Amino acid sequence: MSEQPVGVVGAGTMGQGIAQVLVTSSFSVKLYDVADDQLGRAQQAIDKGLGKLVAKEKLTESDKTSALARLDTTTALDALRGCEIIIEAAPEQPALKEKLFRDLSHLSHDAILASNTSSLSLTRLAAVCERPERVVGMHFFNPVPVLKLVEVIRAEQTSDATVARIERLAGDLGKTAVAIADSPGFAVNRLLVPMINEAAFLLQEGAASAADIDASMKLGAAHPMGPLALGDLIGLDVCLAIMEVLQEGFGDPKYRPCPLLKRMVAAGYLGRKSGRGFHVYE
Repeated sequence: MSEQPVGVVGAGTMGQGIAQVLVTSSFSVKLYDVADDQLGRAQQAIDKGLGKLVAKEKLTESDKTSALARLDTTTALDALRGCEIIIEAAPEQPALKEKLFRDLSHLSHDAILASNTSSLSLTRLAAVCERPERVVGMHFFNPVPVLKLVEVIRAEQTSDATVARIERLAGDLGKTAVAIADSPGFAVNRLLVPMINEAAFLLQEGAASAADIDASMKLGAAHPMGPLALGDLIGLDVCLAIMEVLQEGFGDPKYRPCPLLKRMVAAGYLGRKSGRGFHVYE
């Protein structure tokens, strides 16, 4: 295991989860975000997440204290200089990610730059970097501490050594890595999000209520969570963004985003994080 810290860019839900599994697995982490208040919320969320593991007797209080001591937060991107691996978990905005990768490439010439993007082109991100062979996708799933899958996406430029290093990191975190080509939506989201979108069409057409659509898939297809509830958990803005990437990438009308989904995002009904989506949350 490398003694160099791992950088995490973005302290939102995914960045928090990635940082938590890293510090729990004995890695030192530098967590970067542009906003101090977001970093504060991330620290609280990680403390709470580790506390749940203590309550379940999966960690001791001493383990928790040691894990938190391995977490360092910063609003200075330059603080990530010297990290062997930097995992980007910024919002799904192509221009933002390209700027970050360009800046990180100048900052850490030898670092592996891994993106947690759920659907954007890794080949496009690699193209803006000085060493594109060291760019790779490392797609975790929410909630990161619970779900075991990591999609490892190879850009056209990614080297075998880079893929092998990220697969080894995934194993060190207790995750299972699957190799996926750089195709819109990769594997999971290309299958999953169109199902959520189709469930939104069912609701829009009045074919069934949100509760009944979700119950149907739980009881009839053995899904642990219905598609609309899952969309709320993922974030309806994220679901819409993925559908738009699929539609643009494949040019196939079957990926047309549901108008109801678009209206809900426009209204700010984003799911659990906003308190309202296809369902209402306290």
